[in-house]
Amino acid sequence: MKTKILVVEDVPEMAELICMYLEKAEFEPLALDTAEKALEKLDEGYDPALIILDLNLPGMSGFDFLKTFRKNYKASVPVIIVSARDADEDIIAGLGFGADEFVTKPFSPKVLVARVQAKLSRLCATQASVEETIQFGPYTVFCNSCILKKGTEKIPLSTKEYAVLEYLVKNSSQPASPEQIFSAVWKNQFGDMTAVGVYVQRLRKKIEDNPANPKYIKTVFGMGYQLCMDSV
Repeated sequence: MKTKILVVEDVPEMAELICMYLEKAEFEPLALDTAEKALEKLDEGYDPALIILDLNLPGMSGFDFLKTFRKNYKASVPVIIVSARDADEDIIAGLGFGADEFVTKPFSPKVLVARVQAKLSRLCATQASVEETIQFGPYTVFCNSCILKKGTEKIPLSTKEYAVLEYLVKNSSQPASPEQIFSAVWKNQFGDMTAVGVYVQRLRKKIEDNPANPKYIKTVFGMGYQLCMDSV
C-alpha cells in the first residue's frame, strides 16, 4: 500500500505539479483546494502520513487549518507549509502553529519530494523506537501511530473512532460516562452526548463479532462504557 500524502493547495497547476512528482516517488497524493474540504476528508477517516499545506486558501486559511488539525487530529503527522509568503513573521507563525517545515515558492518539486521522504523516514525511525502498544483480545492499539490492528491486519478507523477507542483502552479499569468521553475526545465540556453512542456503535461494528452482544466494549448500566481487555 502506497503512503498517502494530503496536498492542500488551491492553485490547480501547482497541486497537479506537486502530485505528479509525489506519484513518481511512489506516494499516493490527494489534492484538495480548500481547508474545509481537507478537514471534511479527515473526519471521514482519511489518514495521510504527511500534509503539504498552502497558506493562502479560499475560506479558512492555512494557519487556521493547521491550528485546527493540531488540536483535533494527529499531532505526529508532519506538516510541510509551501507558500509564497516568505516574511519572517509568517514562517515563525507557521512553525509556532505546528508546521514541521516552511518551503517558500517558487521551489524545486524534486527537493520538496526529498523533504517529504526525509521527514517520513525520520518519523518512522522515531516511532519504531518509542511506539507504545496496548493489546486487548486479538487487537493491538499502536498509540503513537494511532492505528488499530487485528493481528497484522489494519482496521480502518476515522480519527474520532480511534480517539474514542484509545480513551476506552487507556481507561479500561472503570466505566467511562458519555460526558467523560465527550470531554476528552471532542475537547468540549458541553455538547451533543449522543455522538459518543454513535461512535461506540461504529466501533462495535468494526471490532465485535456480534455488535448486538459486545464482548469488548461493554455498556455498564447507569455508568457508561467500559472496554474489557481480556475477552477471548
